[in-house]
Order: sequence, then structure tokens, then C-alpha cells
Amino acid sequence: MTSYLTRRLLGLIPLLIGVTFLIFLLTRVIPGDPAVAMLGERAAPNLVERLRRDMGLDRPLFLNTAAYRESGQLRSLFDSQYFTYMGRLVRGDLGRSVLTLVPVSQSLRHRFPATIELALAAMLLAIAVGIPAGTWASRKRGTLSDTFVTLVAIVGVSFPVFWLAIILIYFFAVVLGWLPPSGRLSSTTQLQSVTGFYVLDGILTGNLRASLDALKHLILPAVALGTIPLAIVVRMTRSAMLEVLGQDYVRTARAKGINERRVVRKHSLKNALLPVITIIGLSFGSLLSGAILTETVFSWPGIGRWVYDGITSRDYPIIQGGVLFVAIVFVVVNLLVDLTYPLIDPRIQYS
Repeated sequence: MTSYLTRRLLGLIPLLIGVTFLIFLLTRVIPGDPAVAMLGERAAPNLVERLRRDMGLDRPLFLNTAAYRESGQLRSLFDSQYFTYMGRLVRGDLGRSVLTLVPVSQSLRHRFPATIELALAAMLLAIAVGIPAGTWASRKRGTLSDTFVTLVAIVGVSFPVFWLAIILIYFFAVVLGWLPPSGRLSSTTQLQSVTGFYVLDGILTGNLRASLDALKHLILPAVALGTIPLAIVVRMTRSAMLEVLGQDYVRTARAKGINERRVVRKHSLKNALLPVITIIGLSFGSLLSGAILTETVFSWPGIGRWVYDGITSRDYPIIQGGVLFVAIVFVVVNLLVDLTYPLIDPRIQYS
């Protein structure tokens, strides 16, 4: 296990370097100029050029061949935007926001709990509903119940997140008035932040009213964000269960007269969980990218909305820091999923 983990961690280094390269390149492809975004469309050209020089945007993207020809020093060849960015990144410096001058790492620490709380709630919803629904549909194969569950799963995958979020707000917040439409807490609720996870903070500080209020604000965005992974988990669980239920050992267990629930729970579901766990790990990573739309619609103060604001304002450090953070979480979650395989199936051993 240790050697496998070491190899995986070493393999992450070139992967993350490639991610930083793509992030850097894609941010420069975005139309618009950060200097113009800061100074306005009517700013004097000399002021725009001066700000571009101060921000280092006047230098080449990757290799500064002009500086190398003038000085003849190899170091000047790497006096470019990308290598400057990588040098800061190696030192743990993600830069500062172009507009607010707040360090990107500080903003990440402040907004990280909100996004993780939302992603965990959405994932728990997908698991709690998706696995039982998929198992039930596999047991009712070919019946009306199976068709209904499969149809709901297909519809769930087809709905755009932002459209579903707007529909949920309209019905449950505007028409029925059951749930709040946006934010993490009501303006009248006071909460002492301990971990940044508001539901948990309310419990830890004994402020159950604030915890309940945070939970009510969490329901709609969690449902909107968790619908797609829920549908995927249902379909994957159903498919995996159908394959397992046809195995010889399941027929043998039934022939011995073992209770059907025990056959499904102990002999079938456990062996069908490997592909389901894999898809859960992949879905959790996609939740963080999908949170950009969800957080924007629900005014959720997390990383997704922060990155969206950075894209609209051409704030390169925010975009690079936010996307890099999501990529790292995605990679780490998938590594943890791989490490859980031996716990589910002892036949799998990493040597």
C-alpha cells in the first residue's frame, strides 16, 4: 500500500503541472483585458499600458526570446508570465486579486467551507437516495417501477443545473414560501463561526436556531446541485446490481432459502459497490465545477461564485487559483476512492 501510494503521489506532480499550464493558457484566451476592466473602456491608452506593465501583462506568455537576445543570459529567457506564475506557485503564493488586492489564498480559505458544505450536502443526497433507488429498480427489473425510476434518472441528468435552480426558487421560495431563495443565513440570524460550516457551527456553539436556519438555506442549492449526480448514481447502481444478481453465488444463496433482503444487502449490494464508489468520486469532483452555476443562482458565497466573478472581471489570479483548487480536490478525491477499494473488496490488494 505504501509503495502504491508513493507512486500515485509522485504521478500527481506532472499531472498538476499540466493542469497549471492549461489553466494559465485558458485564462489568457478569455476575451478582454484586465487593465481595461479595472480602468474602464474610456481610460487613456498610456494609463492602460502602464497598468499592464505593472501587472506584468506586457511580457511574453511563455518564453522571453527578445530579452534573451539582448542579454544573452539563460535566465532572461524565462522572464515571462507563465514562469513567474509557476515560481510564485512553488512558494505557495497564488497571487492577489487584480481588483481587490486580497490574497487569493486568503479568499480560498474564507470561501472553501461554503463550497464544501454545499458539495457534501448534494453528495449525501445523491448517495442516500440514489443507491436505494437503484437497488430497488434492479429488483423490479422490467416492471413499471423500474421504468419509472429509470425515466426519472434520465430526466434528472437532462435538466441544466441553473434551470432547475430557478424552478426550485420559484416554487419553494416565491410561490410556497417554504424555503429561503438565497444566501447561507438570514440577515437576522447571528452565528459564531468555528469551522466555517454553518450547520455544524450552530451545533458546536449550541445555537440550534442558527443551525436550522443554515440547513433551510442549504436545502434548495443542495437539491439543485445534487440532481445530476443522484441520477448518475441511480443508473450506475441499477446496472451494477443487475450484473451481480445474475451471478451463480446469488442464485446459490437464494436456493439455500436465505431471506431476499439479506441476499440483496449482504451478497449483492456489497459486490456491486465498486463501480458505484468510483462514480461517486468522479461526481464529487464534478460537483465543485457545477457549483459555479448553482452558487451564482443562489448567491451562495463559495468558491464557484467567486470564480464566476473573477471570470467576468478578467481577474486572472482568482480564476487560476479557483480552478487549480478544484482540480486538486478532484485529484485527491479520486485518490481516496482508489484507496477505499481494498476496504470494500478484500480481494483487491495494492502491492
